[in-house]
Amino acid sequence: MPNQNPPGVFVKEIPSGVRMIAGASTSVPAFLGYTTASAADGPDATPKPFSEAERAIPQRIGSWREFAARYGVEGLAKELADATDPAAIHTLQRCLPLAEAVHGFFANGGSACYVVGFTSPHGAVSPEDLKGDPDARTGLAGLESVPEVAMVAVPSLWDMTANVSAEKEVPAPDHAAGVSRMAEVVKHCTGQRDRLAILDPPPGRTPEQVAAFVDTLDTRDSDAAAFTTLYYPWITVPGVDAVERTVPPCGHVAGVWARTDAERGVFKAPANQNLRSARSVETLLTDDQHGELNTKGVNCLRVFPDRGLLVWGARTRSDTRDWRYLNVRRLVSYLSDSIHQSSTWAVFEPNDERLWATLRHSVTSFLTDQWRQGALMGRTPDEAFYVICDGTNNTTETLADGTVVCDIGVAPVRPAEFVHFTITQAAGRSGTTT
Repeated sequence: MPNQNPPGVFVKEIPSGVRMIAGASTSVPAFLGYTTASAADGPDATPKPFSEAERAIPQRIGSWREFAARYGVEGLAKELADATDPAAIHTLQRCLPLAEAVHGFFANGGSACYVVGFTSPHGAVSPEDLKGDPDARTGLAGLESVPEVAMVAVPSLWDMTANVSAEKEVPAPDHAAGVSRMAEVVKHCTGQRDRLAILDPPPGRTPEQVAAFVDTLDTRDSDAAAFTTLYYPWITVPGVDAVERTVPPCGHVAGVWARTDAERGVFKAPANQNLRSARSVETLLTDDQHGELNTKGVNCLRVFPDRGLLVWGARTRSDTRDWRYLNVRRLVSYLSDSIHQSSTWAVFEPNDERLWATLRHSVTSFLTDQWRQGALMGRTPDEAFYVICDGTNNTTETLADGTVVCDIGVAPVRPAEFVHFTITQAAGRSGTTT
């Protein structure tokens, strides 16, 4: 059939066949905490508040305004202001740590998060309930179907260890129960391997008590420790209802992680960063106290003259050299997740040299881009990483099993945690003349 186009210049696009690897999500946290439907949540609210059933499953939230509308923050504040019964006050107050965490996340640079609610704030949450049901998509199990999540925080964790009573005093947290719930969060993150837990020690603890507390957690050289972070102390915030209160820092820290990822990249340690929407810390630390906690894998929040409140630590709970630093663990998870998600096209392809070459090219291109951005050490790409996918590791046995093997090694950039200067006083020299 003759070409009906008039004379001119024409462009024809032909697919190159090159398989590119796209970066996975690193900046989306999941928050789990108490929430309750407020009587003040009217049916005409925009957007409409979630029902009790909707609150129990992961919901994606794109702004603080959306969270406040969907979870009835304004109605909650009104009910709390009007409440007189101590049990009712304590029950409503338990819903505020989740709200403060989400507000702190967006205030510190976050752009999107997931929220999983527990709709009975008057009662404790058992480790089994926190673990949840994958079929019903509740609790931590509900997050297994959300690959976008890269951080998990439970701002209501210590409230979850005790029931509300009719007494005037706020129920004291149960340390052993809190540790068991922490273990469920860490177990979830370790199993998924693409997300880290942001945990908080019990409220009102001195540095010495926190040091003793972390010794009660799982051994630091375990695989789980590499997916665990702990931040201290708790922080004082203005309050989403304009009432100042002390809350766990996990939500604000998640926002700092997201902000650092956006400004520099996941390879940059999320530390030496301002903590926005926070007025002060519960405990001011000395250098000696900070040093002891740092060696135990506790990331501290410090106040410095003329700089304000800063995140001053970027370690996991691991003692091993490979996984000691938070940014290294997050970078490797990011690389692994990105390659995994972008390589599903290779399933059921003919297992031959053409497939191996395509995999080598796509992974090499992706890692080269990471090296250029400063994520990997080395003067050249050959010093920064290697990719092996050929006949040396794809043998007759692996071909018979229908398996493709691609071995990858990377050299992550580690943070300059300690910067040393040597200052030498030189003796004065007499001038010379000519």
